[in-house]
Amino acid sequence: MRDPLGETDRRIATALIATPRATWRELAAVVNLSERTVVRHVAPLYADKTLRATAIQNPFRHPGIRPTALRIRCRGEQSTSIAQALARRSDILSVDTLGGGEELMAIVFLDGATSRDDLLLRALPSGTSWSTYRLLHVFVSRLDLAPLTSTPPALSDVDSALIHALSQNGRASYRELARQTNVSDDTARRRLETLLSMHAVRPVTEVDLTLLGIEAEALLWLNVRPAALESTGLALAAHPSVRFTAITTGPTNLLAAVFAPDMNEMLGFLTDTVSEIPAIMANETTPILEVVKRSGLLRRGRVR
Repeated sequence: MRDPLGETDRRIATALIATPRATWRELAAVVNLSERTVVRHVAPLYADKTLRATAIQNPFRHPGIRPTALRIRCRGEQSTSIAQALARRSDILSVDTLGGGEELMAIVFLDGATSRDDLLLRALPSGTSWSTYRLLHVFVSRLDLAPLTSTPPALSDVDSALIHALSQNGRASYRELARQTNVSDDTARRRLETLLSMHAVRPVTEVDLTLLGIEAEALLWLNVRPAALESTGLALAAHPSVRFTAITTGPTNLLAAVFAPDMNEMLGFLTDTVSEIPAIMANETTPILEVVKRSGLLRRGRVR
């Protein structure tokens, strides 16, 4: 496993998480380094896949797709094989092993009843049990992903091709995107800017958070007063220790993914931040033991 990143690499990686498609010049201004220094540091990080650039489609812009959190309980000896089998599926965005290894959580983009039945009734082995949480509204940092109040404009074949190309390389140039989708550079730029402005796709910089000094991650399964769901979701999503929050169906109604330098800091987040939100009536915290897949990308060495 790679050693944690040095201070300069960590600053650059953190800036790229915030702005995945920033130019090197823009990035240099953010981290207060020369453009040449930024390129010298960042090139090997992408080359050895310490940093990976991808993109995630917004499921709420794709009628028929049902974003769902799947919480699976299984025998400890089953967890590795189940996690790996789930991670290989293209319709699953992320897979985490929770607690002491007897639980898994996956984010899946279900495409209709057939996809649901194939996953729940055929892909999962006997002896497992699960709970499903339909994601009704997602807050990612300061980006609000929500079901639309009206039917979204249909994506063209070019739009779908651009989203796919961007998922393969979230930092692909307009020229490269144009080449892959058989359109002009100007068309690729214009269509991608439109897709980004309507939040149909979200560029992502993926990195193992332990390389940034983050040793503790957890999921919070929250029960929140219904009238305060949106305000609570927004408040948590704005916190720098929160990756995302989602309003859900199921046994709880708000899911939050959080991280901290260590478990003591995680405790501080729970006691100083979560406990101060009066609308939160109950919370179950499950530590993330291992990340198997995130942002649609398999973690190196976790899936054979």
